[in-house]
Amino acid sequence: MDYYPIIAENFQNTIETIAMSVDDLAGVIGRGSQLMASALLADRKIIACGNGVDAALAQLFTCNLLHRFEQDRPALPALSLSADYASVTAIAQGGALKEVFSRQLRALGQADDVLLCINSGEGGSSLLRAVQAAQQQGMGVIVMTNTRDNTLAAILRQEDVELRVNATRQARVVELHTMAIHCFCELIDHSLFGNYHQE
Repeated sequence: MDYYPIIAENFQNTIETIAMSVDDLAGVIGRGSQLMASALLADRKIIACGNGVDAALAQLFTCNLLHRFEQDRPALPALSLSADYASVTAIAQGGALKEVFSRQLRALGQADDVLLCINSGEGGSSLLRAVQAAQQQGMGVIVMTNTRDNTLAAILRQEDVELRVNATRQARVVELHTMAIHCFCELIDHSLFGNYHQE
């Protein structure tokens, strides 16, 4: 079987989605990176969450901050609420699946920390409650959403940031979210360290 047409179509769709998104997303990515860089400069932390594949993106983001992105520099305080499987499953087993992130945020989140909430699907009550908990804690909020999710956007404050990818296929949304995460990491590094290179 010749898979080339399928592969070529996927590549072409990704290229088109990127090309159509850059003007809409560039300013939002800039705002989000400034919000996170300001929090880090104030000795606050970034807390990320997401379900399924979005949990993996949350970990991608936090490991890039904790370790490094493209250059050596000091570690930055970030954690993924999806990564602590023992806590996640304990909360879920206790019948509070909707509270799997919000419960952690109420314990770990502090005023002026930033929540990065990633949603490439149709939303979920656990993400909605996470955003609400972050707002109650006085945290900044950045949500990464898509055209199928209007629930998170509906509760955002004026100072919150929404990065909405205009794509119908979840695969394209995940690809754009991944690119945005890499942009966040690069811009945070640039804001905090410039061209820092450890000797």
